Amino acid sequence: MAAVEIVNVKKSYGAVETIHGVSVEVPDGAFVVLVGPSGCGKSTLLRMIAGLEDITSGDIRIGDRVINDVEPKHRDIAMVFQNYALYPHMTIAQNMGFSLRLAGKPKAEIDERVKDAARILGLADYLERYPRQLSGGQRQRVAMGRAIVRDPQVFLFDEPLSNLDAKLRVQMRAELKELHARLKTTTIYVTHDQIEAMTMADRIVVMRDGIVEQVGAPLELYDRPANRFVAGFIGSPSMNFVEGTVVGKDAKAVFRTKGGAEFPLPEGLDPSLAGRNLVMGFRPEHIIVSGEPEAVEGTVSLVEPTGAETHFTASVGGDTIIGVLRDRITIAAGETLRFVPRLDGVHLFDAETEMRVN
Repeated sequence: MAAVEIVNVKKSYGAVETIHGVSVEVPDGAFVVLVGPSGCGKSTLLRMIAGLEDITSGDIRIGDRVINDVEPKHRDIAMVFQNYALYPHMTIAQNMGFSLRLAGKPKAEIDERVKDAARILGLADYLERYPRQLSGGQRQRVAMGRAIVRDPQVFLFDEPLSNLDAKLRVQMRAELKELHARLKTTTIYVTHDQIEAMTMADRIVVMRDGIVEQVGAPLELYDRPANRFVAGFIGSPSMNFVEGTVVGKDAKAVFRTKGGAEFPLPEGLDPSLAGRNLVMGFRPEHIIVSGEPEAVEGTVSLVEPTGAETHFTASVGGDTIIGVLRDRITIAAGETLRFVPRLDGVHLFDAETEMRVN
């Protein structure tokens, strides 16, 4: 195992720069997830760590080595791709041991490593089968087994679950997390799915347009997003945003939206925020149905009962608000609903810079 350090790394294709000076530290044994929308540069960064893409400038270190010019096969990494990339004419055992055979390892050692990996992944009964005889989840386990047998310093995962159905993705997320807890190998995992990031990572790196927007533990990003982009990207359903200004002072301050609705605010806000163009954010799950005077009134346009929760969409002063209620309530489209955001869940962002201000 080893730490990975990415220092001011840039990537250009001709005159077009796609990665703009990214710096990230991955501690030894950590599970770090690179997350962001399609085209943000996360897969390119992973491929540069693997040696599949050249680095335009900056350094990447694995342990004490700068690996910028080290051949991929000598970087002591193992990569698992989105498509399983299994050899259809080889058995599962042959697929898992293929890299070891290329490296000239003794047959007895290969067999032992393959059997150990198969036992960990629940594949011991499938070693003599062929990939076509396995389900998608089992094939992905084989791809992971092929990486495990190499006993690398670093695992790299490039959206390995995106080809699986929703139920199987949930199962494989849990299995990957258990696998990491057992092996404790430094892992860098790329996904566009922020639920995967939240449930699996020790640390999350949120990227957009080739830069790092924020790095932190999952709940740190959820509770204290650094800017509006991170706030909107982390969490499902996405955070609600309304534009407006802070009006009043201290305990009497409210957030008045452009449509005239007034949302309550927590006490102790910086007085300099009054009058500035701001964006208020609050999560759908932080909405509380209330009959108190400070509650806002919304006209419900959609209700989606899921069993455990009730999701609703409402219009408040021209803004669309999505709510997630843990309790079952009887509401219908066209009715009015009074609610407030939880005050400890209110986020304020500058309307121009989009940076957090509270």
